Amino acid sequence: MARAIELARGPAHTSPNPRVGAVIVRDGAVLSEGAHGGAGTPHAEAVALDGVDAAGATVYVNLEPCDHHGRMPPCAPSLVAAGVARVVVAVEDPDPRVAGSGLARLREGGVDVVVGTLAEDAERLNAPYLHQRRTGRSYLTLKLGLSVDGRLGAPDGSARWITGPEARRRVHARRLEVDAVLVGAGTVLADDPRLDVRDVEADRQPVRIVLDSAGRISPKSRLFSLGGSVIVATTHRSSHEMQTSWKEAGAEVLVLPERGGRVDVGALLEQLGSRGFLELYCEGGAELATTLLRDGLVDRVEANFGPIFLGDGGPDIGSLGIGSMGDASRWTLTDVARLGDDALVVIERSA
Repeated sequence: MARAIELARGPAHTSPNPRVGAVIVRDGAVLSEGAHGGAGTPHAEAVALDGVDAAGATVYVNLEPCDHHGRMPPCAPSLVAAGVARVVVAVEDPDPRVAGSGLARLREGGVDVVVGTLAEDAERLNAPYLHQRRTGRSYLTLKLGLSVDGRLGAPDGSARWITGPEARRRVHARRLEVDAVLVGAGTVLADDPRLDVRDVEADRQPVRIVLDSAGRISPKSRLFSLGGSVIVATTHRSSHEMQTSWKEAGAEVLVLPERGGRVDVGALLEQLGSRGFLELYCEGGAELATTLLRDGLVDRVEANFGPIFLGDGGPDIGSLGIGSMGDASRWTLTDVARLGDDALVVIERSA
């Protein structure tokens, strides 16, 4: 199963489909293996079964095999037809089209089914997919660049560069993996960012999303000029003329409800989730980060700590409405890594 999860992790982007790997074993020897490469490509089980006599074998797969026809044929009937004796699954697929039907088809076909092997690792691998299928909302990862003393910028507001090139390269790798990069209007006005993948080889670009409740950003901002998809999420407070200018610059404009005088990000996550967006990667500033954390919309935090001290006076996470330790939410530490001279700390919201 560990190898199946490793294979599933290989492709950079499979959304809106999950990451899936499969390994076929008989008499202690690996016969074949496969990984799903993304929408419109064969499923991992089909790749592993291709050209292999799997009769009597055991198949390890990190997500329940499907039993419905989509772009590709269903996998559970193919495993039964191949004569496999046993299928070991890490986690069930909560997609309503699957949701146990694949396991039932295998059992009806006389296949021994085991569920739960390395389930925690498999859940973490497909956290955005599982979250979107279970809740209907896109999964939100908040990226932070912090000094050792937890500051997001210097007293003059500058934040480039708290972290070094290795951490920035990882940010570009993450942009390649996610469906969309999210920032607020303040970041666009201050930095005029590109929000594209540059520091790693890329065969796709993420959707670029800007939250602008009142029509502040110019349609001449760089993110409109790079091609690819741009979404401006706004409210009724932005003028018809400004909305038209964004559309003429090639952007899709979403008019959403307000929450606290800002775009309701919860409504955005629901709308994007219904469209198949699995993960949003937020690279906004202190104000947006504070809003998202206060409203309980963040599912994962990726904090990159640079080896500098900045002291008081710079942009920082604001009030989260916490009066005592008992009010604070507890998160789960899932990764710690060294990136050059920087430290990456990843935490996920506890169930």
